[in-house]
Amino acid sequence: MTLPVLALILLGFLVLILGSGVWISVGLGLVGLLAMVLVTDIPIGQVLATTVWSSASSWTLAALPLFIWMGEILFRTRLSEQMFQGLSPWLQWLPGRLIHTNIIGCGIFAAVSGSSAATVATIGKISLPELRKRGYSESLSLGTLAGSGTLGLLIPPSIPMVVYAVTANVSVLQVFLGGFLPGLLVMSLYMGYVIIWSLLNPDKTPPRDPSLPFLQKLKQSAKLAPCLLLIAAVFLALVLGFATATECAAWGVTGALFLAWWSGTLTWATLYESIMSATRLTCMIMLILAGAAFCTAAMAYTGIPAALADWVKGQALSPHMLVLALTVMYIILGCLIDGISMIVLTAVIVLPMVKEAGFDLIWFGVYLIIHVEMAQITPPVGFNLFVLQNMSGRDTWTVAKAAFPFFILLNIAVFIITTFPQIVLYLPKLAFPD
Repeated sequence: MTLPVLALILLGFLVLILGSGVWISVGLGLVGLLAMVLVTDIPIGQVLATTVWSSASSWTLAALPLFIWMGEILFRTRLSEQMFQGLSPWLQWLPGRLIHTNIIGCGIFAAVSGSSAATVATIGKISLPELRKRGYSESLSLGTLAGSGTLGLLIPPSIPMVVYAVTANVSVLQVFLGGFLPGLLVMSLYMGYVIIWSLLNPDKTPPRDPSLPFLQKLKQSAKLAPCLLLIAAVFLALVLGFATATECAAWGVTGALFLAWWSGTLTWATLYESIMSATRLTCMIMLILAGAAFCTAAMAYTGIPAALADWVKGQALSPHMLVLALTVMYIILGCLIDGISMIVLTAVIVLPMVKEAGFDLIWFGVYLIIHVEMAQITPPVGFNLFVLQNMSGRDTWTVAKAAFPFFILLNIAVFIITTFPQIVLYLPKLAFPD
């Protein structure tokens, strides 16, 4: 059987399996099983046991459940209420006024979370009712929440970043550091869009709230101090090399528990809920990684990834043309499957191409995470859209239409980091000089 025929058979089988509603992890395992049956006589059980164990026994992966748990703890605190009260007095002078609380609030929560959905839900549960009450554009409110919620994936700690680092066998810490400046870039693009929209639509921006004395502003913002200190501590520990990503995750959980206790929301019920929710999500991700590891090993036996990389090399595509082709592919995939599945499903094929083209794998990780962000706000499976649909009472397409400008801005961010890769690589190179 020739490689093209084998590749078409496996691709068709994967489409059939995923289209039938089978779990992604099981589908990947079945594709790997078929590949092994067709191309090799090596004992399948031995390969399955070895790959699943090696994918799950990584010390780096210990950071995954900890970061998830940290986000779950903070999701159940009064952090969103404190953020709105602490940020709103300082943003009245900007065109767009309180709409910016969505963007900055999501950016702050992203730095102590790791989940896009948790970021949207946490900030949205306070900001949406407040913005609606003051008469702000509902479309812009929903759009900024949908777009800014994706910052939970780009600004460390990030669950998909951990998954990518393990899949690509690169440093979690360096991928984390690579995400900081692009995260600020995306926040700046979002805020710039809100400012321009507000200047073009002055009649749709409500008047300023009554001005508060400077000391009153400081008093309201003081509630954010513990959260900001937690962010600063984790960031400095990462940059200065005082702790590994896993150790930072452990300290982050400790800080999150302290913040929950300080705010009076740490009860046995909320603690149990946070543990169970984190456990469910961790198990889902680990199952996907196990299926992907077996599928990756099976693909290596077929020789398809290496052949595809050689074919791409033979096409003499420029690096920018390869990036453009991958962008189109990931946008399409983002409309069909979730972000973590997108990472592990394509890694075995894409990473050899990326290496051959000379791209830095840390840069490519951030590039890929931005596409995972896009998947959160593209129908029909964009999870942020579902969260906001439930919170606002609007249908998914209305929310998707509101989020579309921010999808465009994420594509602009991809163009910028491709043109200026040092935006991604500056902090990793600063912390880990060659």
